[in-house]
Parts: sequence; structure tokens; C-alpha cells
Amino acid sequence: MNHTGEKPFKCSECEKCFTTFFFLLHKMIHTGEKSFKCSECNKCFRRHSDLQKHKMIHTKRTSFKCFEYEKCFRRKANLQLHKMIHTGEKPFKCSEYDKCFCRKSDLRKHKMIHMGHKTFKCSECDRSFNWKAHLQLHKMKHEGEKPFKCSECFQLHKMAHTGEKYK
Repeated sequence: MNHTGEKPFKCSECEKCFTTFFFLLHKMIHTGEKSFKCSECNKCFRRHSDLQKHKMIHTKRTSFKCFEYEKCFRRKANLQLHKMIHTGEKPFKCSEYDKCFCRKSDLRKHKMIHMGHKTFKCSECDRSFNWKAHLQLHKMKHEGEKPFKCSECFQLHKMAHTGEKYK
């Protein structure tokens, strides 16, 4: 860990600097590089953990299969939860809003919104967020990070734009 504030590692695409080499994985945002390849089917992944999850498809440990999506699961409960996508079943209902969820954990996360729990606070300003991902997006405003390159005009942007939104 670097406590001096020095950022010796620099991204060659966007010039953003980092304190540790690990964050140079950030470069994969620009290149779309997928370094981890499945030896069974040659499918590639950005993260080793995603490759490990994928490899379960090729092993006998995945005994529960969704035939609509060719997706495999190690546990029957996970297959049943996945099947709710097809049926539209959402058994967990919010008592305050007309909103339903497939998972109890998703209902709990939703309830945090109207309970006012904003546990992720920005160290640069007084804003708070319910989700870590929202805080990370917000922090990009302070840092000026623009990791997404437009394939048409090659400009750098904070968000990945698609279709008519950008044009």
C-alpha cells in the first residue's frame, strides 16, 4: 500500500494514474481484453473468477440444467430461482410500494431505499449512496475518469453509451 499519495502506475490509454499495479487491470476497460480462456470450449473471460464459474458447465458437478437457456446449476434451489425469470414469479412483495422481487435479498436491498439508509459516503463531498456501485460512478466525477472510448469518434466518456443515447 502506498501512503505517500504517489501514483506511479499510469494507464497508457487515458493517462489516469494508480497507486498499485493491480489497478492497471483497469486497462482492460479500454482494450476489452479477455485474458482467461476456457480449455474446454475456448470461451474467454476478463476475470479468473468468471472463468472458474464458467468451468462448472463442463463438469459433472452441475446436475441441474435450465433447458431454455442452456444454463447449469450445482444446486436445485438456484435452478428454481433462475426459472422465475421464465415464469415471471416474484413472491417477495414490498409492503410500502407496489413492487415485487424474485429474491428475499433483493426485497431487503429495495427496502433500504425507502428507509433512508445511505451507507456509502463520498469522501470528496457530502453525497451518500445506497449502493457501492453508485458511489463509484459518482467518484468518477471528482476524479475526471473517462474509461469508455467511443468506437465511432474515439472520444473518452464516463459512461458506456449505446445506440441513440449518445448520437
